Amino acid sequence: MKLLFKPKKEDLTVGLRNQNPAAQKIFYDKNVKKFLSIAKSYVSDLYQAEDCVIKAFCKIFKHIESYRGDGNFDGWARKILVNECLNFIKCHKTVFYLDEVNAAVLEEVFEENVVFDFNAQDLLDQLPDAYRMVFNLYVIEEYSHQEIAEFLNISLAVSKTQLFRAKEKLRKIYFQQQKTLKNENV
Repeated sequence: MKLLFKPKKEDLTVGLRNQNPAAQKIFYDKNVKKFLSIAKSYVSDLYQAEDCVIKAFCKIFKHIESYRGDGNFDGWARKILVNECLNFIKCHKTVFYLDEVNAAVLEEVFEENVVFDFNAQDLLDQLPDAYRMVFNLYVIEEYSHQEIAEFLNISLAVSKTQLFRAKEKLRKIYFQQQKTLKNENV
């Protein structure tokens, strides 16, 4: 008879390292919704995002031994998920990068700190894949433009351009939604 796994927070990683199915289920149940939300911010199609999540969980469970205990376990698992989404996008060549713009112009725009009140996921879902991917990597995952450029095999200027255009598109979408709401309330 197998004992049920009732973990304390630190015991969950031990259970995962031991390939304990109960620990894996607890970790899955605890994180599946959050992981799907993250995957959807990179991969717009729900079914493809779900595939990325499933593959990420499989990699987490299979390669748990590579987690050395340095840093946060949730951060390590999130990085696996993000890499899985980016690899999916690369393999399916669903991202097209647009031309470069003057970097000096971008620097001026980035200095603006505009605060918006919005549902981020709804707005991100409306961005083209290239914009959304660079925006997520820079703003959410806090990668540098150099890291993004190297990972996506694009130039530094293209990374900055995509972020600039993502911000502009988000502003347009946001203001259009606000205008529509105002008109509906009149």
